[in-house]
Amino acid sequence: MKKIICFVLLAVSLYGRAEGFPVKVSADNAVQTNGGRWEGWGTSLCWWANRIGYNDVLVRRAAELFFDKEKGLGLNIMRYNVGGGDDPQHNHITRTDSDVPGWMTLDAEGGRVYDYDADARQLNVTKAAMKAAGQDAWLEIFSNSPPYFMTVSGCSTGNFKSDENNIRADEYANFADYMAHVADYMTHRLGLEVRSVSPMNEPNTNYWPAMNYKQEGCHVDAGQAQSELLVETGKALQRYGLDNVTLAACDETNPGKQIEEIRALTSQARALVGRISVHTYGTNSIREMGQLAKDENINIWMSEVDGNGTAGYNAGEMAAGLWLAEKIISDIQALEPSAWVLWQVIDTHVSKEGYKGRRDSGPLRTAGGYWGTAWADHDRNVIELTQKYYAFGQFSRYIRPGSTLILCSTGRGSSCKVLAAKDRGSLTIVCTNTSASDADVCFELDGFRTKGKVRQIRTSGSMADGEHWAESEGPEICNSQLKVTLIPNSITTFVVRLKK
Repeated sequence: MKKIICFVLLAVSLYGRAEGFPVKVSADNAVQTNGGRWEGWGTSLCWWANRIGYNDVLVRRAAELFFDKEKGLGLNIMRYNVGGGDDPQHNHITRTDSDVPGWMTLDAEGGRVYDYDADARQLNVTKAAMKAAGQDAWLEIFSNSPPYFMTVSGCSTGNFKSDENNIRADEYANFADYMAHVADYMTHRLGLEVRSVSPMNEPNTNYWPAMNYKQEGCHVDAGQAQSELLVETGKALQRYGLDNVTLAACDETNPGKQIEEIRALTSQARALVGRISVHTYGTNSIREMGQLAKDENINIWMSEVDGNGTAGYNAGEMAAGLWLAEKIISDIQALEPSAWVLWQVIDTHVSKEGYKGRRDSGPLRTAGGYWGTAWADHDRNVIELTQKYYAFGQFSRYIRPGSTLILCSTGRGSSCKVLAAKDRGSLTIVCTNTSASDADVCFELDGFRTKGKVRQIRTSGSMADGEHWAESEGPEICNSQLKVTLIPNSITTFVVRLKK
């Protein structure tokens, strides 16, 4: 009997002298990427900005919902798509949003001229988004394809053989100048400061065939071809006096391919790359990718991902949001980036007229998984939100640029995933519970001097009768322990004030 009592006492001592699964939150586990400074949350502007940018009501509403830190998600990173623009005689892209116009056209004599009004719709959204984001705004421009007349196939959706280069051998410098010219014009003529340029997107893949129905794309071989594009882009940025603009590479579809491409760059190209940007549609070699960035002391972003995944147990409308929350946490745990960027915040549209004779895709079906966080109704001039939108906000509203992320382990197979962050005045903890029952957790706040009451913010349930950033007073902290109960299928954020 004495042995049993001793064992129980030891267990109570080891596990925080508290009920609940113990999770240690310690600055010793802080992410050191970019000097430990979190650069923010973001979204690509293509293709939704191209679709809604004609409508001032939708533009203003989108800026508020997605980029205002008080009224919306508080996203601060905008990835503007510099369209290549397809051959005007082509009509094979069937989506209403992804036929992005280029900035350059051919005149009657075949000369190349800039049309600064061609992409007015996306620019309208960019201006409103940057204003809403304020001093934290980070504008990056990226390309899916050069203009069609710079390609091998004469088509901006790819080569006839989708695994072959589609930039003409004599056009690398011209394409690089195109990107730098747009960056210069946006910065110095429009007052939209471009802070980074990424000249290729998922380049070493076979995703991009000529006459594709979906979107622009361009295969660029790893090694010499990618190196030449990066070197020429670096030269072009210098010619325009944009020396402070970061050159990013290579926006590949998964970390495994990204590692191969970084290692295949020439030394000249590699020296010009100021940041690695990688997508996590696949997660093969994701920890190795993060380690490579550490070894080379280079900044890294998770610059694009989304999906139609679900998580939780009979989670209903929360299923997509729980998937997104777990995706954010797992990406950051493995990659340790300084930014996390969603593909598109709006993925579908509703309108009677459609666009360019094409039909819109209709509202989101929110009972399961879906891309995006909202859909735009052009007939009613409204943007309809989802629980996935509110799930994103559990992170983006409370972990702000300038924070330092802290990794927290809950063990493989746990229904709870945790991410923390520290700034000058607070410690923020975001946690999921994907189980069908309450989850008791005891956060061990190691080395943090806390004060005052804890804020608790939670999203759960459905759009009709659930919680959407519902705020209440959180539990008290006792002996550096924050004991919480997480309700089923929920995402909860705790904000703890710190003493200076």
